[in-house]
Amino acid sequence: MTDYDALAARIRALTEGETDEVALMATLACEIHHADDRFDWTGFYRVVAPELLKIGPYQGGHGCLVIPFSRGVCGAAARTGQVQLVPDVDAFPGHIACASSTRSEIVLPVRGKGGRLIGVLDIDSDRPDAFTEADADRLAAILHEVFAHV
Repeated sequence: MTDYDALAARIRALTEGETDEVALMATLACEIHHADDRFDWTGFYRVVAPELLKIGPYQGGHGCLVIPFSRGVCGAAARTGQVQLVPDVDAFPGHIACASSTRSEIVLPVRGKGGRLIGVLDIDSDRPDAFTEADADRLAAILHEVFAHV
């Protein structure tokens, strides 16, 4: 399991004073990805136009390049503003299979100053039912701490 206290402390130290969204995303993708062996693919999809996400910094194999808000787990998180906790991606209507190895997924909205949607954090696992509400809560807290001021 992830040592979220240690992860948050590392991220805090690495990102202190940084305001560039892409630099912050790159740092978080790397740190989160290497914090837990459940995390098979870890990355950000950025809001680049109304109702449209494009891939941002990530760790792992290739991701999908473009995801409309109307499709997949990432689109659902962006569209609803709610964390998507998916224990079985094959059971999620409209799941986009960017990698055939993905069995479960968690996607969290990423908000900047004033609640502006910057993008989503997508973490895939090659294990079924890999993520919990505790993961969602701790990751959301880290995202808020890092991005709420940018």
